[in-house]
Amino acid sequence: MTVTMTRPKGDAAAVAPTPPSRRYKGFVERRPGKLTYLALTGLALFSAFPLYWSFVVGSHDNGVLGEVPPPLGLGPNLFANVERAFGTIDFAKALANSFMVSGAITISVVLFSTLAGFAFAKLAFRGRNALLVMVIATMMVPTQLGIIPLYMLMAKIEWTGTMYAVVAPGLVSAFGVFFMTQYLGEAVPTELIEAARADGCTTLRIFWHVVLPVSKPAAAVLGMLTFMTAWNDFFWPLVVLTPEDPTVQVALSALASGYITDFSLSLTGTIIATVPLLVVFVALGKHIIGGIMQGAIKG
Repeated sequence: MTVTMTRPKGDAAAVAPTPPSRRYKGFVERRPGKLTYLALTGLALFSAFPLYWSFVVGSHDNGVLGEVPPPLGLGPNLFANVERAFGTIDFAKALANSFMVSGAITISVVLFSTLAGFAFAKLAFRGRNALLVMVIATMMVPTQLGIIPLYMLMAKIEWTGTMYAVVAPGLVSAFGVFFMTQYLGEAVPTELIEAARADGCTTLRIFWHVVLPVSKPAAAVLGMLTFMTAWNDFFWPLVVLTPEDPTVQVALSALASGYITDFSLSLTGTIIATVPLLVVFVALGKHIIGGIMQGAIKG
């Protein structure tokens, strides 16, 4: 008597060998090879070389840079050049001014952009789409076209030569409004807002307790981009401020001026001006990476 054993179809996956790659929604997951890691390492070194070269130049004197081949190692004059940078101009005051301007602009842009993004994305009111289109349309106007009327306005209200004239034009960003509108439109479920309203929450309480916690990843990205833009702004502070009260970018231009450019001094100032940007990126990096990973898991 012959007995035939049949295996249920549902157990076939349990004994099947694990494939070398897994498929998710039509995509094949493969582990990166050695060439991928090698290419990424080369790209990272290529991207970091300008910063390293700034350290090399800033740690030597100006005469060494004419040697062939140029020096590739750090020299002994970095701290001496830092002292020269702070002694040549009032670099500490320039750093303080840039911190004040960039911090105020960043906080204002993140707050108002999140508020406006919440309104455009989740609140129904008449003319919402037309108003959003008008906000986006302002991004198409070059900044240089508004310099003269903006300066005339600042002169009329007697703000020229003060930090108010640098901070006020950047308190609201059309890009920030558009960015937060797009993010909150997908990240905040409408059902969650309706449930909060059913519990008796006002619009401001919904914004504070529901929208703000969800918007942290996007707010971190927007805050980093806004801080970098405000910190690196050169043209408008040069126009509206006095040479005795500059921001850091105007101070760097003063370091690079002269009949003979002292590259070691100017690049030392560049290193000092770059450190706050690196600190901001490290401080906000965990929120940015957390938002990216959250989006990857949801996808």
